[in-house]
Amino acid sequence: MKISTKGRYAVRVMLDLALNNTGECIKVKDIAARQDISEKYLEQIIAVLNKAGYVKSVRGAQGGYRLAKDPGDYTVGMILRLTEGSMAPVSCLDEGEECEQCDTCETLEVWKDLYRAINGVIDNVTLADLVAKRQQREGSLDYSI
Repeated sequence: MKISTKGRYAVRVMLDLALNNTGECIKVKDIAARQDISEKYLEQIIAVLNKAGYVKSVRGAQGGYRLAKDPGDYTVGMILRLTEGSMAPVSCLDEGEECEQCDTCETLEVWKDLYRAINGVIDNVTLADLVAKRQQREGSLDYSI
């Protein structure tokens, strides 16, 4: 399983909005510049996040985007599932998918364990956790010579 650029960038965009959350809207060009993402591609990703209600948009000269909720309300898993779809490592673990060999598959438990491990990580890391990590990292940098 590999997370696409769309999924990785969506997490980065949400984190950028959380890190720069001053109550004011943030322009796409500013996010794009900080994250080194093309504005055109960023607009596609933001449209998905906006449609899902993860971000709020404001039009006009002072417009832009901001998180719709508190950073602690978003997990990495929520963002990845929105942009990537299922995080299941094999299709037979997707809802509604039935494998003919499920009753006799010796590897099914391996895939289930992997799926639980993936979900256990991505569903237990919030944007607030990532913000705290960034602040801790920046606080631990020694600027003295």
